[in-house]
Amino acid sequence: MKTLRPLFFFSSVLLIVGLACSALGGGNTPAPPEQPQQPAQQPTQPPAPVVTEAPPTEAPVVVPPTEAPVVASKFFTEEFDQDPGSDWVVDILGPGADAHKDSVVVEFTNEAMRIELPEQDLYYYYTYSGFSYDNVRLDLRADNRGVNSNNISLTCRGSSEGWYEWSVGSDGLWYLYAVTDTYNSIASGGTTFLKLGKEVNEFTMICNDKKISMFVNGQEIKQSPVTDNKYVLREGSVGFNISSINKVPVIVEVQWFMISEP
Repeated sequence: MKTLRPLFFFSSVLLIVGLACSALGGGNTPAPPEQPQQPAQQPTQPPAPVVTEAPPTEAPVVVPPTEAPVVASKFFTEEFDQDPGSDWVVDILGPGADAHKDSVVVEFTNEAMRIELPEQDLYYYYTYSGFSYDNVRLDLRADNRGVNSNNISLTCRGSSEGWYEWSVGSDGLWYLYAVTDTYNSIASGGTTFLKLGKEVNEFTMICNDKKISMFVNGQEIKQSPVTDNKYVLREGSVGFNISSINKVPVIVEVQWFMISEP
């Protein structure tokens, strides 16, 4: 029995020491060392767009609105405050034309067309060629500033075939012609509606189919229009004429000329 006591004593000492160590360490088994945490992987972001400087934008070209072309009216009043331009054609006829056509003086002054014929037998025609007319009404206002011996005419349907011309003398006598190769008289007469001397008069001629009507200062000089069944000119230019006969100087200021529907 004595031989077992030292072994027992040693075992007891080990047990006491172990218990003491357990008591000092709290009696818990130490936890294994923590593993270092990997940082959470951030989701991959697309690369930020590279901002480049945009080229400067050119200013838009501003196109001004296109103006509608000016279309000349077929019917109008020419007031002759200035030269009306190339649509008006001058012809100087008559027995004195060859020798004296260069003597004619025309001015656009005082809001009128002033025509001076210093020599006899000059027929100054002023024709509008911008349109061709068949049925048409013509009105003219004229101021006589020269001798009381002249003729004022209106013309319609001028073409290569000829034209109609109504001519009123300063004495009140009038003639209606179909001018072809010569002056063919269709009708004639006299009027008391004309103001004589240095006066202002208005003349009206209406060409409507085969009928021609004529007025002086708003008064019709015949009870019914003149009918032309012989020459029957159809259409063409319109205009007027100032003529000197046997006394000069003839000076007439045309204040306006109107083209309208009959």
